[in-house]
Amino acid sequence: MGAGSWGTAFAKVLAEAGTEVTIWARRDEVAEALNSEHRNPFYLPGVQLPPVRATADAGAALDGVDLVVLAVPSQSLRANLDRWKGDIGPDATLLSLAKGIETGTLLRMSQVIEEVTGADPGRVAVLSGPNLAGEIVQCQPTATVIACIDPERAEVAQRACATGYFRPYTNTDVIGCEIGGACKNVIALACGIAAGMGLGDNTIASLITRGLAEVIRLGVALGAQPVTLAGLAGVGDLVATCTSPLSRNRSFGAVLGAGGSMQAAQEATNGQVAEGVKSCTSVRALAAAHQVEMPLTDAVHRVCHEGLSVSEAVGSLLGRRIKPE
Repeated sequence: MGAGSWGTAFAKVLAEAGTEVTIWARRDEVAEALNSEHRNPFYLPGVQLPPVRATADAGAALDGVDLVVLAVPSQSLRANLDRWKGDIGPDATLLSLAKGIETGTLLRMSQVIEEVTGADPGRVAVLSGPNLAGEIVQCQPTATVIACIDPERAEVAQRACATGYFRPYTNTDVIGCEIGGACKNVIALACGIAAGMGLGDNTIASLITRGLAEVIRLGVALGAQPVTLAGLAGVGDLVATCTSPLSRNRSFGAVLGAGGSMQAAQEATNGQVAEGVKSCTSVRALAAAHQVEMPLTDAVHRVCHEGLSVSEAVGSLLGRRIKPE
């Protein structure tokens, strides 16, 4: 459900794993291109896809399926689910690809799914890891984590997407996988800002490491297992998103770090606002609600939403009191 770059890339993985796939696209022209050309020229130009069925009719896409993959942006998930919930089968597994914390409610995506659809938590799974769509569609080896409190459901989803290049692991720590996925976008913005300012690898490594400390603090406060955040859904996703030029969050931050405006950063990332720009505010609020200190996240929020300059942000971080690690 969703024919953006990641949704289309994951549909390719599913099809190449031998799973029968239908893609729901919001726009008719996207569905038509997928059906007639087996391409998505709007989000993955130049990528040849295996034969998949596509439709702009959500009811038709959801009819009779046993695995519903939710690949829409985190802040639009609720509104979409509200329209789709009547067409979702009573025993279908719901697998979320979205990474974020919902603005206002401060809910994780699995919680949004449960609240809107009424699905039992054991039917809801999340997928997270170092999964840059541009590399996956080239069949470059990668690994990911599928988390669900029902291990059997996680294994069903695992079998549906396991290929020679895409290796899914299972986990029962839904909270850890979701917090890692949501927070890494914010830290990637910080790394992009540093890179745009011309700062080097020591700075980036320090930001990744201190960012990970923030993610672990918040995750543990919410009930996550630290080992999850030391794995693919934590460190793996964080490193990929913070260092790759394919990362929209890092690229967005790099424009800001070079002195560009929010509008210029959006234009440089194909007119799309990076997920971390939206998530930094909700992650910051979630941390405050649980009395968790997240100075990097706070700095990114202030740069993106309160007009703090990047040089002032760096100064505020370096000016913090020195203390034990």
